[in-house]
Amino acid sequence: MVPFNGLNMSLGNLARLSDAESRSISPENMDGARSSGGRATQGTGAECARDLGVGWKISPSVRIAPGETLTIADVAGPGAVQQIWMTATGNWRYSILRIYWDGQEQPSVECPVGDFFACGWGRYAPVNSLAVCVNPGSAFSCYWQMPFRRHCRMTFSNIADDPMVLYYQINYTLTDVPEDAAYFHAQFRRVNPLPYKETYTLLDGVNGQGHYAGTYLAWGVNNRGWWGEGEIKFYLEGEEWPTICGTGTEDYFCGSYNFENQVTHEYESFSTAYSGLPQIIRPDGVYDSQMRFGMYRWHIMDPIRFRSSLRVTIQALGWRSGHRYLPLQDDIASVAYWYQTLPTAPFPALPDRDYLEII
Repeated sequence: MVPFNGLNMSLGNLARLSDAESRSISPENMDGARSSGGRATQGTGAECARDLGVGWKISPSVRIAPGETLTIADVAGPGAVQQIWMTATGNWRYSILRIYWDGQEQPSVECPVGDFFACGWGRYAPVNSLAVCVNPGSAFSCYWQMPFRRHCRMTFSNIADDPMVLYYQINYTLTDVPEDAAYFHAQFRRVNPLPYKETYTLLDGVNGQGHYAGTYLAWGVNNRGWWGEGEIKFYLEGEEWPTICGTGTEDYFCGSYNFENQVTHEYESFSTAYSGLPQIIRPDGVYDSQMRFGMYRWHIMDPIRFRSSLRVTIQALGWRSGHRYLPLQDDIASVAYWYQTLPTAPFPALPDRDYLEII
């Protein structure tokens, strides 16, 4: 039987008792302390509750000013984040989520909030998977397990010109963390356009032992025709040639033959436990001039293990005359999700606002 310490949970051990302590952070209890929920006297709902008083939804959300970074979680460990729910107004590419483990200055998660929750084009699309759910009307949830030993700090930055409103809830447990538990990481990248004959890098510069846990891609096609012939490659321990090499983009995301419905001969969206193509944005004949796709692949049942380093790339390939491959110059943004030991190597600088913009 798998050891149970209150950190790992599944239907198989849901009935088992544990000494872990459940906690939750939200605008109604910003430090997660016991018996501190719903005691605010000021907040975004104070005017609505003016006839009711304390305890009646006085602080359900927070306002974040342009250029402001708000700490939304500051927790002493040991423990583990078990679920994050949030819904944010404004531009999702201009709302940056960062997570810092055990007092590191370097974030282990740095990502626009929409992309982190598999909605990279700034538009709602339902996602129904084990790790990430996006539900009506714009509700983001993730269930990545995030253990920490000494400290967890989570921030939310608004880099837009307008103020925004954020509703959020972070559910976590205070519990012992096993020695072999690694730290959750997520890194955003974007290249637009991809230079001709260059391979897109999803992840590089990772040092330490760990395992790769998932990929999200927001892919904008800049050519006509099929765009998904490229292979994904995983380079382990500084390899020159990859140990793991896929057979095509749609194959890696657990689809086949162009994600095409064989009856309608159109792209068909899908969203399953471990993989999906939940978002297909079709040209409208005016301003939506390009095909755009959002897709995810979670390595929950098949994590890719590495001992000292990892590099992940994917090719952008279509077709040209003479039945030849065409290296594409597409708009590609990605989030790589993985677990590893600390310390976290510095990430590449997050693109500036103009380069993040979805146009």
